[in-house]
Amino acid sequence: MLESLPLRLKAMLRVLGVIIALSSFSKLPPALLAVALGEDTAHVFFSSFALTAALGALLWWPFRQVHYELRLRDGFLIVTLTWLLASLVSSLPFMYAPPNLSFTAAMFEATSGLTTTGATIIVGLDELPKSVLFYRQFLQFIGGMGVVVLSVAILPMLKIGGTQLFRAESGGMTRDTKLTPRIADTAKALWGVYIGLNLLCALAFWAGGMNLFDAVCHAMATISTAGFSPYDASFGHFDSDLLEWIAVVFMLVGGINFGLHFLAWRRATMGVFFTDSELKAFLRIVGVVSVVVGLILFLGGDFESPYDAFRHATFQVVSNITTTGFATTGFSAWSGMAPLLLVGLAIIGGCAGSTTSGLKIARVVMLMRQGYREVKQLVHPRGRFLVKMGGRPVSESVVLSVSGFIALWMFCFIAMVLAMNATGLDILSSFGATVATFANLGPGLGDVASNFADVNGVAVWLGTFGMLLGRLEVFSVLVLLTPSFWRE
Repeated sequence: MLESLPLRLKAMLRVLGVIIALSSFSKLPPALLAVALGEDTAHVFFSSFALTAALGALLWWPFRQVHYELRLRDGFLIVTLTWLLASLVSSLPFMYAPPNLSFTAAMFEATSGLTTTGATIIVGLDELPKSVLFYRQFLQFIGGMGVVVLSVAILPMLKIGGTQLFRAESGGMTRDTKLTPRIADTAKALWGVYIGLNLLCALAFWAGGMNLFDAVCHAMATISTAGFSPYDASFGHFDSDLLEWIAVVFMLVGGINFGLHFLAWRRATMGVFFTDSELKAFLRIVGVVSVVVGLILFLGGDFESPYDAFRHATFQVVSNITTTGFATTGFSAWSGMAPLLLVGLAIIGGCAGSTTSGLKIARVVMLMRQGYREVKQLVHPRGRFLVKMGGRPVSESVVLSVSGFIALWMFCFIAMVLAMNATGLDILSSFGATVATFANLGPGLGDVASNFADVNGVAVWLGTFGMLLGRLEVFSVLVLLTPSFWRE
């Protein structure tokens, strides 16, 4: 029976088997931690590891000798199935260890971790075993690097939304944005940068007053711009100015193109950061909106001192624009337009090639410049105006690609809001749930301001789908729904 399968399908099953087998190793660190701490969750993690590894081996073994060069469109299916299957096997510990979630809730939690969304369905995090808490954070650590490798090494090859141009803007990277000649070498280089930044962040948190466990857990959620915390109160649990400013710095680091981090390390210079126009726009937005939100909070009486208003505003602005989702006091109850402004930042997102989600700064800047060009064209019909990024002209094909991506992204966003509303959520909660999941922010507004514990099952599944759709930048998933994709 297996011999009758098409060669292309055999090759894809071989790849997916390897990926599932590799994902099984995410259960070992929390299993070893459970053994070290004497927690009774160790058997759950070891069993999940064995089951996942066996499943991966069963898919891989029959086709291990298959040699077939996968086509470009096969990449869309493999990338989507990778994230779906990884989320599926990662949900097992949440079902059979505390908090013993249902399959629906466990799938939501696992997908949230791997997609670095940070939305949670769990209430009572403070009471869970440390091994389970560490597992949640470790999923985000893995997912953060998965996002970077996906966006820097794979999506440009699939030509997703013109992103290949923007990550090559500064520092002399080639147009296909490979930092090294081979994708495998690129992934290794990025892993080195990513692990190094996580270590620096953990040491900074530890030096700032966190215990070692909290420092490691929050570092994994900060560099990955994911936002899970071992506490229901999130970062507000610590109530520390120093720790919040440390988090601001490293959330910004996670929101920057990792290609720039690699080049800065390889060339031993910070100059690449100062020449990147997308990074400049990113920092300008952070600075301006932090001041605006700080003024709203101070004048609205949310905080008594200008410093406290600016401190909380800056933390939340950086947390939201990087789609990290950490919170200090809960921004949904802040004065005036601050809550809507903050969730709007998540729609914009951070820099291309980072661990953040959303539209990405480069695309938004290009769309604004394209709009400005159209205005100038109306004034001077015979003029010839170019859209430029980093002082370089951008081809019309890339401009059209970016415009199409944003149009499709916004259409999906609106459709998700309507679908959430159809499940019974009020309009504010529907909007908040869509930003929380599809934009991968984590916290939302209304009923999902803190968690999804009280949300109906249909909305939870919509949120799970939205997290995958947003993380894979819509094209990778939607292309699978077209009849032409499945025709030979």
